[in-house]
Amino acid sequence: MGKKRIVKKTENNEEVGGKAQAVSISKKNVEQGVLQIQSTYNNTKVILTDKKGNALCWSSSGSLGFRGAKKGTPFAAAKVGELLGEKGRTMGVKEVDVVVRGVGSGRESAIRGFISKGINLISIKDKTPIPHNGPKPPKPRRV
Repeated sequence: MGKKRIVKKTENNEEVGGKAQAVSISKKNVEQGVLQIQSTYNNTKVILTDKKGNALCWSSSGSLGFRGAKKGTPFAAAKVGELLGEKGRTMGVKEVDVVVRGVGSGRESAIRGFISKGINLISIKDKTPIPHNGPKPPKPRRV
């Protein structure tokens, strides 16, 4: 996404103020979205998508500067939720469905941080993957 540089020019093609101003412009205007939260023991990743599943923006605890054991904390997850709530509000998102995956401690705090920015929640679904007996174990070694 990045920031767009907007340069205001007068009639004589001169820059106003001498410097160009960096302004963040949202390309999409989406009213409903889906908030995907993946919470593990070590990190919390949050993705804001539209209803079709196309990613609008994302963030994680590690990308905010948390390192090591601090990435998996509820505080870091709340900060990620607040950041995405702010980004979503600039895109015009008014209500979201939430899909939570994983067993980490940041599941609920990421949702709380997101809705603190004034976006309504429609539903919360838990789609944590559950293994049904998993793969076949290896055969014992023959020596």
